[in-house]
Amino acid sequence: MAGVTLSFDGFDLSQIDVGEATLRVRHGGAGPPLLLLHGFPETHMMWTKVAPELARDFTVIAPDLRGYGGSSKPLTSDDHEPYSKRAMGRDALALMRRFGFERFDLAGHDRGGRVAYRLALDHPEAIRRLSILDIIPTGEVWARADRRFAIGYWHWSFLTQAHPFPETVIGQDPETVLFPPYFRQVMAGREQEYEDYRAAIRDPAAVHAMCEDYRAGATYDRKLDEADKAAGRKIAAPLQVLWGKKGALDAWYDVLAVWRNWADDLRGEAIDCGHFIPEEKPAETVRALRAFFAEGR
Repeated sequence: MAGVTLSFDGFDLSQIDVGEATLRVRHGGAGPPLLLLHGFPETHMMWTKVAPELARDFTVIAPDLRGYGGSSKPLTSDDHEPYSKRAMGRDALALMRRFGFERFDLAGHDRGGRVAYRLALDHPEAIRRLSILDIIPTGEVWARADRRFAIGYWHWSFLTQAHPFPETVIGQDPETVLFPPYFRQVMAGREQEYEDYRAAIRDPAAVHAMCEDYRAGATYDRKLDEADKAAGRKIAAPLQVLWGKKGALDAWYDVLAVWRNWADDLRGEAIDCGHFIPEEKPAETVRALRAFFAEGR
């Protein structure tokens, strides 16, 4: 796409120990700090067309979440807390502190968005501005689950099943189970990114971690959301929400109305694409994020 850098040229790739996990991280650019968190079933490579453009204005840091890609896969527990969004948020906070940043801007897509808003709730002092891509809060998803959700987002229920059932099924053909036809269409012509995702899901430990991520979502994460909502806790940082006009969120929810229960300083818009906004509409994603994170500087 014209005007969008197509690689991570100029970025450093490293493994960084953040205490509870070791994260594969790319970082580059100069300027105010901006953390980018990826979603399922991807890695930080989902930001390939976005991060280099944002690095013109920001110090961009893009890790693989714990359990995903080249990051470590910590042992889990019966309550799934090691794969909760709170735990992943601790990783993110420790990572930014390793780079010398106590306060930063944050954007997260899909599972990364869930980590992002949980981090903003748990550590409001650390987040200057927050952008969430194509989700509503986890607790809100489960509270609204219906026939459309059960069919369209069936993987939420499947991946939460007790070990080793989903891991065993996925192990028979990981790509078919985890990469639906729509995702494969999005990945057409993006072999570098797609091979990174394929390599990750060939690792049984990564598949188990993905399942644990969803098990935590259905239990630990959901309970945290329900407790925060009942207590009236809200995201303190200015919040931008972006979602795909052609995706499930736009069809199923009044997205901004849902998020108004969680933030007072809220704005957002639908982008003319499906769920994978940074891959489908990178130029539009860059424009929206750049404009939002430039505010107040």
